[in-house]
Amino acid sequence: MRYLVALISGAFFGAGLHLSGMTNTAKVQGWLDVFGDWDPTLAFVLGGAMVPMAIAWAVTSRLKASATGRPFPPRPQGGIDAPLAIGSVLFGIGWGLAGLCPGPVVAALSYGGGPLLLFAAAMVVGMLAAPALRGRLDKARAAQ
Repeated sequence: MRYLVALISGAFFGAGLHLSGMTNTAKVQGWLDVFGDWDPTLAFVLGGAMVPMAIAWAVTSRLKASATGRPFPPRPQGGIDAPLAIGSVLFGIGWGLAGLCPGPVVAALSYGGGPLLLFAAAMVVGMLAAPALRGRLDKARAAQ
């Protein structure tokens, strides 16, 4: 049941990314080009993503478990720390340079193409290396 829910959710998410233009790198980079030929249409996509998330938080706060029987993860706590700020900056730089972030990359893999596959491979390597790098940085900070 868990895998079926994940498959259906992922299919809806991918279809939404495709329909909204989030898999189109030119559209995403046009959104980020505020001093050039700015394309404000993705503001509606980003704003529209907040509505279902707000509804999801409201619904899950009243439920004890998901449809698959697993508990919901805790709601994120507020606060901005150095790892969040640094990660956000790195994510934004990558998003601006490539015009894609992890979800749209997976959805756009169906288009194929060498550059997209190279980006996806680099993304996976980064995701696999990040926990080890984070551990080393935490140890170095604790030793100071």
